[in-house]
Amino acid sequence: MTSMTKLLAALGIIVLVASQALFIIQEWEQGLILEFGKPVRIIHDPGLYFKYPFIQELLVFEKRILAAEARPAECITLDKKRLTVDTVSRWLITDPLTFYQTVRNYSGAIARLNDIIFARVRQEIANHNFTDFIREERERIMGQVTTGTEEHARRFGIKVIDVRIRRVDLAEEVQNSVFARMKAERERIAKRYRAEGDEQAREIRASANKEKEIIMAEAYKKAETLRGQGDADSTRIYAKAYGQDPDFFSFIRHLDAYEKIFVSESTLLLRPDSALMRFFDTPYPGTAKP
Repeated sequence: MTSMTKLLAALGIIVLVASQALFIIQEWEQGLILEFGKPVRIIHDPGLYFKYPFIQELLVFEKRILAAEARPAECITLDKKRLTVDTVSRWLITDPLTFYQTVRNYSGAIARLNDIIFARVRQEIANHNFTDFIREERERIMGQVTTGTEEHARRFGIKVIDVRIRRVDLAEEVQNSVFARMKAERERIAKRYRAEGDEQAREIRASANKEKEIIMAEAYKKAETLRGQGDADSTRIYAKAYGQDPDFFSFIRHLDAYEKIFVSESTLLLRPDSALMRFFDTPYPGTAKP
């Protein structure tokens, strides 16, 4: 074996040993060193580290928040309604050693979390009516589920951030009755709204009719007042004109009468000495009698 071959063999051994001895922990990771299967060191900070090759083993766990989807659980409410609840939880590993000793890996952790969440959800839902869980009390109930789950998960080196409901389904046999009741409630609300709308419409119409009558009465009053003032002004003007020249006034009035009486195709039988005809023989002599 030549010196070059020996050198390459030595370099290969060094590279192999270095690859087994040196490792890097990223910012989002934390490590646990096992020696012959027993934990000997926990690494929380990122960086380059050394371990004994072929003797020690590295386990890497996430520092980031993880999500676990629980299996759908069937629960019964206080008023005996059956629900199928599908939840999702967010959690992180706070103690890698305790995590490894209790649940070993992610699959074991998710299985334990699902069992705890299922028990807490079933317990909380059993203490509340269906409508409370669906409407007002849902957030508070899930807050209590989160608190209870977090307390139990601490012994596994896990911190639970929150537990949320992803979906809630009614049992198929009760869906129709619930939907029928919801429909009846919506129809009742719609009828109440229609009745209130009709009442408001009647009030608006009555108010509008009242205002119309008031406006019409005021307009009629004003019109009659103006008409009376016009008649008074007309009478006053006629009287003034008559007083200035009675003969001329009489003549003008007769001409107005002629214009209205003697229209086309009209026939009148009058005496020759009729007062109406006196201006036919003597047109405005200046001394006509009224």
